[in-house]
Amino acid sequence: MPLDERPARFQALFRAHYPAVLRKITLLIGERAAAEDLTQEVFLRLYRNPPEDLDRVGPWLHRVLTRIVYDHYRKSGRESSLAEKQLHQAMSEEQAHPSNETAVIQSWERDVVRSVLNKLSERDRQALLLKEQGYSHGEIAEALQVNPKIVGTLLMRASNRFKKNLLSEEALEL
Repeated sequence: MPLDERPARFQALFRAHYPAVLRKITLLIGERAAAEDLTQEVFLRLYRNPPEDLDRVGPWLHRVLTRIVYDHYRKSGRESSLAEKQLHQAMSEEQAHPSNETAVIQSWERDVVRSVLNKLSERDRQALLLKEQGYSHGEIAEALQVNPKIVGTLLMRASNRFKKNLLSEEALEL
């Protein structure tokens, strides 16, 4: 196609196909503003690298818009993955290097928990600590030398005593 005909032909194709391309992309991604940007990208590709047969531009536009939408999803997936990694890293750094206020609060919480645990019987304290460390009921029963059938009840009662002592400890702090 001669260069002087190219802008007029492109404008005609743009006017004829823009609404359909925009509608398809909007349906695929659900965001009007992003769909408009992606539609512009489709038509930029048409202008820069038009197909050989401009009479069959419809299927060509459909292939291009499909690729652009896939690229959009791939890119947004990478961005959300990157954001999740950055959040995880920030949280890890906060745990590794807590602020002074956070360190003081964590120290206070540990002291309160130790104090409350020390008020429990040896068996209750061991049961709760083993459960917290991820031991199964069978392993807890073996360590405490009790019937495995009573471990659930033992843990529930120990937990209730812990909560009761914790509430009384917090009441004393106030």
